[in-house]
Amino acid sequence: MIKIVTIIGARPQIIKAAAVSRAIRKKFSDKIEEIIIHTGQHYDDNMSKVFFEEMDVPEPDLNLGVGSASHGKQTAAMMEKIEEALLQEKPDFIILFGDTNSTLAGSVAASKIHIPIVHIEAGLRSFNKSMPEEINRIVCDHTSTLLFTPTRTGLNNLINEGFKPHNNPPFTADNPGVFHSGDVMYDNSIYFAELAKKKSNILKEYDLQNKEFILGTIHRDNNTDIPERLSAIFNAINEIASQNEINVVLPLHPRTYKILKQNLTSELYLSVINNPFINIIPPVSFFDMIVLEKNCKLIMTDSGGVQKEAYFFQKPGIILRSETEWVEIVENGTAVVTDANKENIINAFNHFNTIDDLTFPPVFGDGFASEFICREILKAS
Repeated sequence: MIKIVTIIGARPQIIKAAAVSRAIRKKFSDKIEEIIIHTGQHYDDNMSKVFFEEMDVPEPDLNLGVGSASHGKQTAAMMEKIEEALLQEKPDFIILFGDTNSTLAGSVAASKIHIPIVHIEAGLRSFNKSMPEEINRIVCDHTSTLLFTPTRTGLNNLINEGFKPHNNPPFTADNPGVFHSGDVMYDNSIYFAELAKKKSNILKEYDLQNKEFILGTIHRDNNTDIPERLSAIFNAINEIASQNEINVVLPLHPRTYKILKQNLTSELYLSVINNPFINIIPPVSFFDMIVLEKNCKLIMTDSGGVQKEAYFFQKPGIILRSETEWVEIVENGTAVVTDANKENIINAFNHFNTIDDLTFPPVFGDGFASEFICREILKAS
């Protein structure tokens, strides 16, 4: 029996951890003991606790309660508390997901005390180091012992940085194992799609019809905190909604909703708030999000995860960033990178509004990435 510590800190990581925890419970419970540590990076009952309940993820064994702070303070506090927890638990591996400050803190803390790191979603690159997430994921990759990348592009990125995909065990941080595993979020989307249909009432709650609304998510600092960028995005949304008489559903993080009034001109703010086709709603549950994604006409987002989910559910995507880690969906013609540019966003909508023959090849694996990851961890132990 090996012991692993799984570190989570933000809502998307809870969802990703659900896939791996489910595989452990169903297939490897006699071989793997999992300890779940929540850093507290993002935690409140609406945005975290409900996810554990809905998705049948075991409650964290430990919540570090770090909370919000500047990048430096938050990461330092996490490192200190993660190190204490790891010294107490003495795991064989630590599992880290994605690219948050919790990922960075876990990678530095574990590497300093020589606990092997498993990085799930390795190899993703935006090639934009002004993004904190880019720094976090690079540091984690280069301190990891086992790297599991969801896509062929991710594997190529690692190879270009000097990683060798054919290293032989025993694996170490100096001789890491690199694997093209598929995407654990695809595992989840397949597993939870039918359950979401039964459990969610969100379409009825907001009177939404299949393929007759746009789903939008906006949360990244460089969009919300820069008035010019936020204004460009909401000018585009306002115009698309009004001119096409199509509903736009925007589940907004409380912070983003609060900042709208501050960073939009009063004229634009009032126009958006009073637009009968724009529905700004509170953050939604994972099941509600799946139902919205499955039933919308199109998705516009600055979220890396939602970009993928658009692809999983065969919806065109408008990416409100200057780049994407998921280049396959752009190369395939099912998504367009528009940045926070009003004309680009409107043009992308008009483009997708006139075509209905998009194809979505299976670039994110077979739906069994989590089981593959567990097997490789056991082989490396």
